Amino acid sequence: MWLKDSSIGRKFIMSITGLCLVLFLLFHGSMNICLVVDDLFGTAGYNWICAMLGANWYAVAASLVLALGVLIHFGYAIYLTIQNRAARGNDRYAIEARQEGVQWASKNMLVLGIIVIGFLVLHLYNMWYKMQFAELTGLHVSAFDPQDGSAIVKGLFTDGWCGIVYCLLYMVWLAALWFHLSHGVWSALQTLGWSNLIWLKRIKVIGVIFATLAVGLFMVVVVYFLGVNIGMMIN
Repeated sequence: MWLKDSSIGRKFIMSITGLCLVLFLLFHGSMNICLVVDDLFGTAGYNWICAMLGANWYAVAASLVLALGVLIHFGYAIYLTIQNRAARGNDRYAIEARQEGVQWASKNMLVLGIIVIGFLVLHLYNMWYKMQFAELTGLHVSAFDPQDGSAIVKGLFTDGWCGIVYCLLYMVWLAALWFHLSHGVWSALQTLGWSNLIWLKRIKVIGVIFATLAVGLFMVVVVYFLGVNIGMMIN
């Protein structure tokens, strides 16, 4: 089957899974903005969304689909990288030296992807494990109520010096994610056929816009609670 047996097919699958994950990031980032709104105005929008999702069957099914998408995307990325290196052999260094016009992110997508996956594991432990997993199993794996997602996030980012370390780690993760997405989105669109001279520059701009929007939504939350944490420490 060409989808798994050909290089073009594998890139097509990577493109589709990657774009689906970008859409999820936009949804997740928009949801997280509710944390800032809730803290500023005393509302409970974030916990309402968490309750709507939580341990419901459709949220669990969506989590499994997302996990599968991440595994497929990352697995194919590793396979394609190994395949490309094997095809280039000893000449790959000479080839890369001449690629002056190639973006830095495009030559380091696997490294950026590994950083993103590494911090994703940390994120899943801090958030999913203490919320949805705790609800599903009935285990209280943290000092907070698993249904009080807002308290869990605030507790993580405003825990004194530990909170500052977590904020800085998340910023590093988000920076790597921005570079990965800024190249990944336009590369995916190019693979899907938007590769002519008219659209090439446009899809690069689209990639930057989507990466900035997705990462920016997460960064607002981290920076906000970093400020709250520092303010609490000063006072």
